[in-house]
Amino acid sequence: MMSSTLAAQSKRAGQYAREGYVIVRGLFTADDLAPVIAESERLLARKDLIDLRNLRCRWQNHCQTGECRFDAFDPIIDLSPAIERLARDVRLLDVLHDVYGEPTCLFKDKLIYKPPGATGYGLHQDYIAWPGFPKSFVSVVVPLDAATAANGCTVVYPGRHRESCLSAADGDYHELPLTTVDEATAVPLVLEPGDVGVFSGFTPHRSEANASTQWRRQLYLSYNALSDGGDQRDAHYREFQVWLKKKYAEYDRNDTYFD
Repeated sequence: MMSSTLAAQSKRAGQYAREGYVIVRGLFTADDLAPVIAESERLLARKDLIDLRNLRCRWQNHCQTGECRFDAFDPIIDLSPAIERLARDVRLLDVLHDVYGEPTCLFKDKLIYKPPGATGYGLHQDYIAWPGFPKSFVSVVVPLDAATAANGCTVVYPGRHRESCLSAADGDYHELPLTTVDEATAVPLVLEPGDVGVFSGFTPHRSEANASTQWRRQLYLSYNALSDGGDQRDAHYREFQVWLKKKYAEYDRNDTYFD
């Protein structure tokens, strides 16, 4: 008979293979998250970093007023040793090992604030068809605040990851028509701090606006299987920043920088 740990690992791997997502409850403790939450508050005060020209910063409009407001740092671990420790925590890497059946490498790391009123994201997949982009790409949500329907938690659509890329494989981000999925199958990733949600880069997902009066802070981490290109994080961010500069230039924004 398998031990409870082995049984849990097998169940986790089976669900991920079948449905393209898995939730692990209580992976981290309040003590684990406390320094990360403190860092999120400290970094929000870094007005030297939060600038429309800084390629590290992401922005979202207010869903009612249209005001453009700061939403996220991408990347984040080079600004915070505490966040890097959590992104590389052995407990999280063990969960991903269950999913992949092999070691993993951190590929991308964001700290998303999603303040009250921030719009959500349309239906999409995280996989981007760039040359060499890992097809084993997996996204990990680590909530610092409770993620609920009211504040715009991530909503995934099970099983669709098996269909691979559902949009044009041209290297650009594409939203998918809502008719791509059956809304009756939607699974909101309702998470408490300490929980972790994991889903495939091919899993269609979306989120609604934050209709609450509180932040919905979370780490949004991405990984790839070791056999699928190894450690590519630094190379990815170099490529990503070149891509972003070109995108900004299309809107006559040629004064961008990375800091």
